[in-house]
Amino acid sequence: MTKTLVIAEKPSVAQDIVRALTPVAGKFEKHEEHFENDRYVVTSAVGHLVEIQAPEEFDVKRGKWSFAHLPVIPPYFDLKPVDKTKTRLNAVVKQAKRKDVTQLINACDAGREGELIFRLIEQYAGGAKPLGKPVKRLWLQSMTPQAIRDGFDALRTEQQMAGLAHAARSRSEADWLVGINGTRAMTAFNSRDGGFFLTTVGRVQTPTLSLVVEREEKIRKFISRDYWEIHATFGAEAGEYPAKWFDPKWKKGEDVEMRADRVWSAAEAQSIANAVRGKQATVTEESKPTTQASPLLFDLTSLQREANGKFGFSAKTTLALAQSLYERHKALTYPRTDSRALPEDYLPVAKQTFEMLADSGMRHLAPHAATALAGNYIRPSKRIFDNSKVSDHFAIIPTLQAPSGLSEAEQKLYDLVVRRFMAVFFPSAEYTVTTRISTVAPHSFKTEGKVLVKPGWLAIYGKEAAEEVEGGKDGDKGQNLVPVKPGESVNTVGVDPKGLKTKPPARYSEATLLGAMESAGKQIDDEELREAMQEKGLGTPATRAATIEGLLTEKYMLREGREIIPTAKAFQLMTLLRGLEVEELCRADLTGEWEFKLSQMEKGLLSREDFMAGIATMTERMVKKAKEYDRDTIPGDYATLESPCPNCGGVVKENYRRFACVGKPGAEGCGFSFGKSPAGRTFETAEANALLRDKKIGPLEGFRSKAGWPFTSEIIIKYDDEAHNYKLEFDFGDDKKGEESGELVEFEDAALGPCPICGSEVHEHGSNYVCSKAVPTAAQPTPSCTFKSGKIILQQPVEREQMHKLLETGKTDLLDKFVSMRTRRAFKAHLAWDKEAGKVNFEFAPSKFPPRPGVAAKSIAAKAGKTSAAAKKAAKPAAAKKAPATKTAAAKAPRKAAAGKAPSAALAAVIGTEPVARPEAVKKMWEYIKAHNLQDPKDKRTIVADDKLRAVFGKDSAGMFELAGILGNHLGGEG
Repeated sequence: MTKTLVIAEKPSVAQDIVRALTPVAGKFEKHEEHFENDRYVVTSAVGHLVEIQAPEEFDVKRGKWSFAHLPVIPPYFDLKPVDKTKTRLNAVVKQAKRKDVTQLINACDAGREGELIFRLIEQYAGGAKPLGKPVKRLWLQSMTPQAIRDGFDALRTEQQMAGLAHAARSRSEADWLVGINGTRAMTAFNSRDGGFFLTTVGRVQTPTLSLVVEREEKIRKFISRDYWEIHATFGAEAGEYPAKWFDPKWKKGEDVEMRADRVWSAAEAQSIANAVRGKQATVTEESKPTTQASPLLFDLTSLQREANGKFGFSAKTTLALAQSLYERHKALTYPRTDSRALPEDYLPVAKQTFEMLADSGMRHLAPHAATALAGNYIRPSKRIFDNSKVSDHFAIIPTLQAPSGLSEAEQKLYDLVVRRFMAVFFPSAEYTVTTRISTVAPHSFKTEGKVLVKPGWLAIYGKEAAEEVEGGKDGDKGQNLVPVKPGESVNTVGVDPKGLKTKPPARYSEATLLGAMESAGKQIDDEELREAMQEKGLGTPATRAATIEGLLTEKYMLREGREIIPTAKAFQLMTLLRGLEVEELCRADLTGEWEFKLSQMEKGLLSREDFMAGIATMTERMVKKAKEYDRDTIPGDYATLESPCPNCGGVVKENYRRFACVGKPGAEGCGFSFGKSPAGRTFETAEANALLRDKKIGPLEGFRSKAGWPFTSEIIIKYDDEAHNYKLEFDFGDDKKGEESGELVEFEDAALGPCPICGSEVHEHGSNYVCSKAVPTAAQPTPSCTFKSGKIILQQPVEREQMHKLLETGKTDLLDKFVSMRTRRAFKAHLAWDKEAGKVNFEFAPSKFPPRPGVAAKSIAAKAGKTSAAAKKAAKPAAAKKAPATKTAAAKAPRKAAAGKAPSAALAAVIGTEPVARPEAVKKMWEYIKAHNLQDPKDKRTIVADDKLRAVFGKDSAGMFELAGILGNHLGGEG
């Protein structure tokens, strides 16, 4: 008997399909990676399992990026498995290749990405030849069992889906072509003077960065202006009320700073105040009822914005929490959605959800759910249920499953979604708004009062939200107004001209940047492009968080509190793109144009070949512009440094590539200059000033060797006798020249602790921590000790407090930013004094997994001052030498003999009060973590702390390899 293979996008959807088909197709047997009965095999991907890549003969590996190899426009694309999900891919392919499977059903999400996920899996399964099995498309916008069965009764043909499939592939390949060629061309341009200056660009990330840079440019160019407001207090028989002067004849003009309640000179403000002070005013007022409906249901972007504003969660954190609530706890619907409506057949499910919430025992939410049920609030409404506004997925709402064991952060996000879900069904809030005009002819003063009559949906958010009035503190929007009788004259009790300054536009927070990305299309003039962008914006809800994180990782932007600030590297990229005249890379209308053409392709009105030919032409033009640019510098808005030239005292100015001396007024420059981006890291203006002022700066992170590997170093400016000028150098802190010269060292810092070799004081010296007897000093010109340890070891900064801890206790805390020279991977370790080896070594936290028999535990020496020997060649740090296996561990008592220790109060709250050895404590801790689902769903090695664990960890999360070390500190001094 032949069977049909159904491939869903996610395991949860595969389970929903099985549940829906069982009544009509028979019981399914559950296997490890699929479900099967007589008619169907049902399996699933976990998002993208396959990605495109250039064929080997057309690709250019890193290290050989140059214009000679560009552009890369392969005639076709190969496929490669996504590393993390290879096992799942093999399982799906195995089912697709079965001889008894004669037909496939694409049950991936209803949209462009779902189409792409399936098509790439099908292509990969076929290998060199097409799989050759007919395909039907299941198109679902609602996941109720009946909707799924209806979908199987109305499967779409491969021909019906051809347009969507072409658009999906074209979007993916076009992103690849622009991203790869743009990044390599800009990197090649910026690396012309040597080194490797990675300059990433992309169709979504670069226009997003452009939004942030343009906002920062407006802030920097903003010139604040003084203005005045006139605030008055009027006295009626019933009491006093505040008011603010305004001009009733004012009309909005081009100057955005002009307002009806602002005057632009102190004299005019004082004149108005003097004219009304002590006078009587006549009063007119108008009261009218107004309503305020609840905001719409959440899509991912609006949820990320709300969580950022309320709790300070980053977009990435919110997505991770929502994904956990969806996957682990089954408490929320699919979060990666751009829809804020529900399918029209979802009314019964909404009622069931309210019934679950009313019976859930969640005391802060259940009463509101009960109110809604009793009041019959759950009714059909186009504002909530609208198929035309449901895309691949519907809005984020709670499921029928009441969650338990949520972390504090998960509970906050769940509450946010539940309250919003309930609020849309509740009645609008009702207010009475009173506008009162108090006139001392010819001057008018306005007061607005807003009184809540019926809270409606605001009741769900509590008293504080219900009483909140926007602008209530400004003096003209008092929440409760004292009454004034008809015809009553009031006295001007006080009047105060208030001097203020106009403010620059606010920097983006993650919430406002997500909003700007979502609405980027609204900045486009062309009607058709704007229509194409209307629902899309920059990126998709699922990718916007990753785009922002990518820009932060590449050091194009920084987070400072809740503000997002572009770096010098970001300004440099925008200057470059504008100067090369490839601004389409940083404008939202590129995405708008693509979306318009892709939508045309979906409808069969544009061929895939024509679209891809246009992308190839654009890519070639972009590379050509960068390749053929022949001027010395790129035009731009450049800075003048405050610090003078160290050689001649002249003015130092910035150009595209360098900071260069232009001389004193009336004189020419002396020739001093230094590159803005040594080893691929761009100086901020403040850093360049500090470097000139102090002749050194650092250690700084983010440099890259010629091969592209990251390293950390100090930078110094020193005099070059041959060139008769100053030049910039990397300083890796070997300090040998100073030692050989015999120059006496004077320590300026407080001692960090006793030297583990001779007991003398240890101090900071250059890029190292050294024993006071390891360098020549006035007290001892000839060094007699050898203790020295780097301030940065394998890219991990070693702070003073950590060195103090090592000297006092024998080891540092667990440090987590070491980067292996061999594998280039980050790792965690303690730095510990190894008495046997006579040096500082790595000590690793006990592994969760026992070592294989016969494999000796090894420790790598963090050799003092030798962190990066080859770095003298500007950038290829060598691995720290391996040391003999540390004997620190051997000196400890065997684990079997470990006596039980009393846990601290914080740890006792988790594992109990009985004395316990550390291995047993770790075991009990894992039992607690598993029972409360505290492992991060994206990285099982990370434990997300609840309130009890936060008291133990001292932070919001910890790695699994940290546990033993942390618990040791809570067990009677053990560890």
